[in-house]
Order: sequence, then C-alpha cells, then structure tokens
Amino acid sequence: MSVEPHLDPSVRHDMVFLFDVTDGNPNGDPDMSNRPRTDDESGHGLVTDVAIKRKIRNTLPLAADDPERYSIFVEAGHALNTKAAETMSVNKIDTKKKRLTEDELHTARAWLCQRYADIRLFGAVLSTGETKALGQVYGPLQVTNARSIDPVFPQHHTITRITQTTQADIDKGESTEFGGKWTVPYGLYKAELYYSANRATGTGVDSRDLELLYRTLEMMFDHDRSATRGTMTARGLYVFSHDNAFGSAPAHKLIERVDAKLVTDTESPRSFSDYSVSVDDDNLPSGVTLSKLIA
Repeated sequence: MSVEPHLDPSVRHDMVFLFDVTDGNPNGDPDMSNRPRTDDESGHGLVTDVAIKRKIRNTLPLAADDPERYSIFVEAGHALNTKAAETMSVNKIDTKKKRLTEDELHTARAWLCQRYADIRLFGAVLSTGETKALGQVYGPLQVTNARSIDPVFPQHHTITRITQTTQADIDKGESTEFGGKWTVPYGLYKAELYYSANRATGTGVDSRDLELLYRTLEMMFDHDRSATRGTMTARGLYVFSHDNAFGSAPAHKLIERVDAKLVTDTESPRSFSDYSVSVDDDNLPSGVTLSKLIA
C-alpha cells in the first residue's frame, strides 16, 4: 500500500519548522543567568537543537500512547547506563565482553531502537558504564539550532515574593524577596530538520514514527506551557520529500524556498501578523514534493 510522500520512511526529507514566542523565554542560557540565547553580533534569537529535541522527547510518548515502542531513552530521573544495560540482560549478552560479535551487536542495538523512539530518530551514545561495546547508534533525524528571523530584544524583569524562604528571614523583619526573569517580547524562529533514509534503515523508523513526529512538532508547545516560556506556538511545518533515499536536490536549495519577512513598518515585531510567510512551490526539482503540514 502506498503512503503519502512525507510519511515514507524510505526516502529523504528536508523540513522547515517555524515557531514563535510572545513574552517568554524560549531557551535560557544558564551561563548568562538564564538570559534568552542570542547571537552576540547580530542579536538574532537562538534556540538550541537540544531544547527542541527535549520538547519532542517529552511529547512524542503522549501522542503515541505505546510504551513498548515509544519509550524515551534520554529521560529525566532515569540513568542511561541502566537502560542501556537492559538490552544486554534481555538478550543474554555478557556485559563483561569488550567486543561483541556482529550478531550480538545488531541484536542489542535493534532491541533498544525498537523500544526507544528517540534512539530510533536521534540516535544515542551507548558506550557508557558496562555497555562500552555497544558503541553509538547514528540517528536519521538531525535538528539545527533555531534562529529568529529578526533580532530579538531580551528584557529582564525584577519580581517580588511576599513569602520568605526561611523563618530566620522572617525573624529579621524581611517582608519580601526579590528575583528576576527574562523574556523576549516577540520572536519568530526558524529551525531545519533533515531526515536520512539510509540511517533510518538501521534504526527501524516507520511511517507511524514520521506521522507522530509531525503531530508532535505541531502540538508540543501545548504540552510545555509555563509562565517562564510565555506563549509559544508552531507556525509552519514544510516537508520537502524526495523520491529516493539519496535525494533529488541539495537541501539548502529547498530550505531557501521558505521565507518569512516583516510586512509592517515596525522595527519591533510583536505578533505573527507582522510577518508574511512565502513558500515557493513552483517548479520544484524533479522527484521532490512539498507537504505543507502547518501553514
């Protein structure tokens, strides 16, 4: 049975993902008192690939509701060594072996890929603790840092709290405590995602994985609400699908077909309506189709 081009795991996909933030901190830098990340020279806002993948990891299992295939390997509160060692125990492989046979290595990695969706998509370093012989799984999905279309202007806000932390503070007569938070008034960000069908063959990605990935990108901000992050919204997801695993055109020439520009006179955009997103879908290269999943 044929599948829609963007759901075909056996071909290459290049994706553009647009999202915005209003009065929030999309990705603070702990080395800068949690200030929103920016390019120091241009002032453009940045959201790391790690932050984007964290949101995908947190949301994908909710969309799937299938812990046998959509558990998460890199998960808060769970040791990686313990999870990696589980495949050795289940498949009766001696953890003391410094080198595994090809069959043992394939079996051990395949079990992890089958169970953990983030290993299937992103790969994982497994050579830790007692599982050094497992090496590394290279995932088919690569995510870039997201960069804002225009410079952003982070603002620091001093906040107060009327409840003291300790009784000693109260005894000293303190009535308030001060803190701070950073926000970006508004920023529209663009991230790129690249899917390699060749690597997907080794990790076992299927059409449902891709379908759930797209649903997760559309909905993940709705499951990651907090006062700190403000309002974050998915604004665009465009998938360029090739008709083969190698690809029919260079990725950058496809990615550049998606463009967002200010359409108002303001130099300080404050909403998505200040932008116009254009997608050049005329005369696509032979063998390439475009799916506008969020537009």
